Amino acid sequence: MRYLYNPPIIVKKLFSDFYWQTTNNKILLTFDDGPNPLSTELILKLLDELKIKALFFCVGSNNKLYPSLTKLILDKGHTIGNHTFNHKIITRIKKHEALEEINSFNALLKSGQNYKIKYFRPPHGKINLGTKKLVRESGLKCIMWDLLTYDYQNDFKKVKFAADNYLQQNSIIVLHDSNKSKDIIADSIKYIFEQAEQKGYQFGEPDECLK
Repeated sequence: MRYLYNPPIIVKKLFSDFYWQTTNNKILLTFDDGPNPLSTELILKLLDELKIKALFFCVGSNNKLYPSLTKLILDKGHTIGNHTFNHKIITRIKKHEALEEINSFNALLKSGQNYKIKYFRPPHGKINLGTKKLVRESGLKCIMWDLLTYDYQNDFKKVKFAADNYLQQNSIIVLHDSNKSKDIIADSIKYIFEQAEQKGYQFGEPDECLK
């Protein structure tokens, strides 16, 4: 399944055990696909300035390549979530392969950073009914979203449209820590922050937003 800016209500109901919004009426920023040497440090610097703690859904192969960036994300007080080891679409592979993708990621973070993973997001947001059982067996919480910014298309106008029309006080927002979005990521974060401030919304930390 692929979605527009905000997934359809029927999908959210069908997968009601997944998180589509925060549980505390605060906004949660999430970043997919990192860490990345051309964007991660920029994102972390800006989040520091804005006093926002985010949830980074990392790809295990990137964590393995850039352990210092992985450590930096954690040292800055952010949370790392599981986005599979190789960014494989889990609906296109066998269940045991999908579990291996998830478990390999968890093992890497445990051995490399002594860090226990709590949260999972499927690559490209691809899910089916089998994903429910997969997530249950992995012991993780599946975190989806209600605001896809399309920042990976490198078009700031699309991000502005998304924020102007779909930002809510309990939004889980998807941005990307990748080369695809690096040219607009700073402007995207700043614009979302400004829009949230104008509407009187607050940003929350992952654990408080996903109880």
